[in-house]
Amino acid sequence: MKLVIIGGAGFRVPQVVDAVARSGPVDEVVLVDTDPARLRTILAVVDGLGLAGRVRVEVGTDLAAALVGADFVFCAIRVGGADGRVADERVALDLGVLGQETTGPGGLAYALRTIPVMQAIARTVRAVAPQAWFVNFTNPAGIITESLRPILGERVVGICDTPIGLMRRAAAAVAADAATVTYDYVGLNHLGWLRTLDVDGVDRLPGLLASDGLAEIEEARLVGLDWVRQLGALPNEYLFYYYCNREAVAHILAAPGTRGEFLAAQQERFYADAAAAPDRASDLWLAARQQREQTYMAEARAETEERNPADAEGGYQAVALALMDALSGGTPTAAIVNVANGGSVPGLPAEAVVEVPCDVDASGVHPRTVAPLTGHMLGLVQSVKAVEQLTIRAANEHSAALAWEAFATHPLVGSVDLGRRLLDGYRSRIPEVAAVLA
Repeated sequence: MKLVIIGGAGFRVPQVVDAVARSGPVDEVVLVDTDPARLRTILAVVDGLGLAGRVRVEVGTDLAAALVGADFVFCAIRVGGADGRVADERVALDLGVLGQETTGPGGLAYALRTIPVMQAIARTVRAVAPQAWFVNFTNPAGIITESLRPILGERVVGICDTPIGLMRRAAAAVAADAATVTYDYVGLNHLGWLRTLDVDGVDRLPGLLASDGLAEIEEARLVGLDWVRQLGALPNEYLFYYYCNREAVAHILAAPGTRGEFLAAQQERFYADAAAAPDRASDLWLAARQQREQTYMAEARAETEERNPADAEGGYQAVALALMDALSGGTPTAAIVNVANGGSVPGLPAEAVVEVPCDVDASGVHPRTVAPLTGHMLGLVQSVKAVEQLTIRAANEHSAALAWEAFATHPLVGSVDLGRRLLDGYRSRIPEVAAVLA
């Protein structure tokens, strides 16, 4: 079975290759990227980790050629590179608004410039490998996945590891096997809640929320244990930016640099050092990866609080592997992924991409119907989804007016004037955004 990874020179790619090499039906991996120098570096990392001996790994810059015979396509790209992410964050922060790569106006700027590129990739996949499943990791994952559905239909699915990580932490806190629990999770990418956790027919979530064990859950610590108890549900970690918005902005502004600036410097250093010493590429990568994971969402923790190593373990590659195995006729699985709503979440359009539990088997990805959202959860999800759909229209129609409306009406902006200033700032700082809205 053949897997093509678009964005194959990305820093996290060795994690995916490692998961594929350890288990799964794939015997050929092709890494495709527009940067041949970084591709060579990632291949050196893969070789140094001993992964190439367990699965055939090739690299290339010709997407159409790489796609021939592909069974699965993973895609994780960053249009505008690290500099684009820095601008996503800084333009907003300079106006006193949250600067984060996927949540708030930074996520909209990221989506605006990414949608046309991803749609071009999707059309190539449809032409060359129409039978392939397209697994999207490119952020903001929900918006991007929704923008690709008119081209790829049911064969595109978006993946994020934060919901399944939340469920697993909750299961561990009640001493349950995550593989055997059932649960109710609902929302959008980076905007959802775990509302039940059934173990042997008993919902253990209320007991967890009332217990001291709640402090073991990173997401609960981020927004505060009392607030989680008030909600009666465990929020996705990215809800920190909504529930603690002022604190998040103040903490980021007080830091010596943004997350994007930190990663831009780290990655530039890693790729340069690894290119100069390819025999040490894997060791350099492991060290950079550990630092990257330990500093994730540092703005949500006190300066003296270190991230729990168990919370730092990324799991998106494991989710992707289980999904791939099930779709190729292996063991059916359950996963929280980004798919078209249909009727799963009342109150949202049928075509809207939502993040819900799905059953996955050889016949496809089947969303479960979840309990209706109510109160502020419903209102927040509806507001953010409306903004996401405006953003997709703005990119498709090359409309600065629609982009302005999206920025202005985002719940973390809420200002017509700020919306216009954000739009002007992104158009002036990021050439790829300006080109889409020309």
